[in-house]
Amino acid sequence: MGTTVVSGTAQAMVIATGANTWFGQLAGRVSEQESEPNAFQQGISRVSMLLIRFMLVMAPVVLLINGYTKGDWWEAALFALSVAVGLTPEMLPMIVTSTLARGAVKLSKQKVIVKHLDAIQNFGAMDILCTDKATGTLTQDKIVLENHTDISGKTSERVLHSAWLNSHYQTGLKNLLDTAVLEGTDEESARSLASRWQKIDEIPFDFERRRMSVVVAENTEHHQLVCKGALQEILNVCSQVRHNGEIVPLDDIMLRKIKRVTDTLNRQGLRVVAVATKYLPAREGDYQRADESDLILEGYFAQPLKDFCFP
Repeated sequence: MGTTVVSGTAQAMVIATGANTWFGQLAGRVSEQESEPNAFQQGISRVSMLLIRFMLVMAPVVLLINGYTKGDWWEAALFALSVAVGLTPEMLPMIVTSTLARGAVKLSKQKVIVKHLDAIQNFGAMDILCTDKATGTLTQDKIVLENHTDISGKTSERVLHSAWLNSHYQTGLKNLLDTAVLEGTDEESARSLASRWQKIDEIPFDFERRRMSVVVAENTEHHQLVCKGALQEILNVCSQVRHNGEIVPLDDIMLRKIKRVTDTLNRQGLRVVAVATKYLPAREGDYQRADESDLILEGYFAQPLKDFCFP
């Protein structure tokens, strides 16, 4: 039924593909239906039919009047034929197409691509256009790691390395955010992190928590949980922050400081993602959502807007 698996694990059985699926059959029925003419096409059709009807009436009238008054029916027929040709809207399609094409050229200069010329008239007749921003409309279609900072807004390699561990060791396909983090880390640091840390477990992303975690280990005594996700969701499970290299409680003063820094990033048009960690004694067994508690907020990294968008 069109369900998309974003993360996690499951077992599934494929029972149909392509045109045999529900959506495939629906797409086939839609493609078979002919689209109705829009208001512009209907208007052109009405004008054309009016001129043709006028021609069908006028040509015989001119023929009869000239034939009876002048007595030369051959000359009257030629004159009636010339009247019919003059009334036929043979130039109307070319004039309409040229006008619409000129409008399409002007729109292209404003970075608007027109696929159907007939839509220009409908577009111009709109008073209000309501639309939903699709992914990639304002943000980059390829996410770029703009910066990685601690809670004070200072560049922090610790934040980048924590985000790298999370993105590198998560299972499944890497999303654009993970790709940006991996590409934003230099090769030497990536090799060093991969050789020092081993994956222990993972708590997959879901849209209820809006975060995901991996558990890694550098030795056999301790495990480290690395969590990344939406800022507010990460703050909800943090009780401490790393400030100037020291771990301090997440109190109102720290919250105001975090809000001030993140508001500055948001005003610059940056999408902020938070990173938090937690050290745990080494243990056997799987890690659960309940383990995402009392985390230490390490900092944030950000994604920019497209070049032609202004904050």
